[in-house]
Amino acid sequence: MKLSILDQSPISSTQTAKEALDESLKLAQAGEALGYTRYWVTEHHDLPGLASSVPEVILSYIGANTKTIRIGSGAVLLPHYKPFKVAEIYNTLATLFPNRIDVGIGRASGGSAEVTNALSDNFLQNVYKMPSLVKDLLHFLDDDFPAEQEYSKISATPIPEVSPLPWLLGTSKKSALLAAENGIAYAFGQFMSNNDGPSIIQEYLEAFTPRKQGQPAQVIITVSVICAETTEKANEISLSALIWELQKAKGEGGRGIPSIKEAREYKLDDREKDPFDKMKKNIIIGNPQEVKQKLIELQATYKADEIMLSTITYSAEDRRNSYKLIANELLMED
Repeated sequence: MKLSILDQSPISSTQTAKEALDESLKLAQAGEALGYTRYWVTEHHDLPGLASSVPEVILSYIGANTKTIRIGSGAVLLPHYKPFKVAEIYNTLATLFPNRIDVGIGRASGGSAEVTNALSDNFLQNVYKMPSLVKDLLHFLDDDFPAEQEYSKISATPIPEVSPLPWLLGTSKKSALLAAENGIAYAFGQFMSNNDGPSIIQEYLEAFTPRKQGQPAQVIITVSVICAETTEKANEISLSALIWELQKAKGEGGRGIPSIKEAREYKLDDREKDPFDKMKKNIIIGNPQEVKQKLIELQATYKADEIMLSTITYSAEDRRNSYKLIANELLMED
């Protein structure tokens, strides 16, 4: 089984943003040593508790301090940006770190309405234009605009020897079919979706048209996971992330991920009990053997080539240990 890492660069209540980003590097280096296939950084804006507003800068830092693990965005929020500039950024990364760069593409806003307005004009119009934005980005990455088009006269330099590998990220049939139509790999965000993921992925596989000869369809599913030596400890560790989500919903999560002690002391009101239970059910929590079994079942259900793990804990050591325990069960045996 191929496993990968999705990192949101979480900031704990006792950390600085600099410390959180340093921990992201440590996680990428640990992932590389453990045999994880790729490490992606999310894009979130003005969200207290996450340090991942500019993934391309973080990727430069990660790439310079790792050697083999693939690195990329999870995702570039394309409606905010011109495809030409995105291609320049990721072509530069692919020039610096050959045959290691992924460019994940998404359509979300990445923040509040105020953030959306501060980042770009006409965001909603650009969401509707997403299919054409994707096609333009692919042409820039491949440097192959048809001669009759205006952009055929320009290139998103530098042109790397191996182009960044494009992925489309989503949680809907619309995103799956857009990926299939353009012949690009698809990453389904199971951890943030209530949709029927297996049927969505099946539609992607059936509709897939290769962009290049011999290119296969590729599927990643992304899941939230917290693993520890015992089920009891994993449940204890998970409390910090769960309570933080409730705090954010009330506008109270600005201090970052609470400690386990702080999370234990948080009193759930009646309106929060149901959301808490639903969130917990959407996270794979357990000891290494339990997590292994659930990931194997998910891979079979979704027909996934790869599973990407997102783990948020108060302690950076607990987070790295979660990835290590899972790798020991599913990667080291390979």
